[in-house]
Amino acid sequence: MRRHEQREHIFKLLFMTQFNEEGEMPEQLSLYFDSLEELTEEEQVVMKQKYDDILAHIEEIDQELNEYSQGWKTSRMNRVDLTALRLAFYEMKFDEEIPVGVAINEAVELAKLFGGEDSGSFVNGILGKIASGKKEGGPVRRTQRPSHQAKIIIRSSKNQKKKEHPSSEESKN
Repeated sequence: MRRHEQREHIFKLLFMTQFNEEGEMPEQLSLYFDSLEELTEEEQVVMKQKYDDILAHIEEIDQELNEYSQGWKTSRMNRVDLTALRLAFYEMKFDEEIPVGVAINEAVELAKLFGGEDSGSFVNGILGKIASGKKEGGPVRRTQRPSHQAKIIIRSSKNQKKKEHPSSEESKN
């Protein structure tokens, strides 16, 4: 099984954790692994170990995500997005075998596959901040004027202009 497939299974296991009690998870994991055909014992051990490692760091991961995701605490995040972020953050900070760019790309793909319309860009934005180390967001600049300041330009026809502003010849007569 390729790493991409393993990552997707780990994502699903982490996602299940949000809907099951801690005591139920060993049975849920067993059922999940039993449902996978052609899963070797070694692959199962690797996935279970990574899953356990992520859960062991979950408080630290969530704390960091809360610092980077200005205005979006983990308690308010879509569960798919949160799961993708947790997995990617773990890979970026604790798994030296996974390049940062790969962790980000894989998380964005998982978010697009399982999440909502904006999940990919949301996950990419937060992981980009994490990769650059920029926790502060700074002020948000508005690129457009508010609608109450919009100018309206009304063009008039030539005939109206002549009536309003007679030419110099007409004013001499």
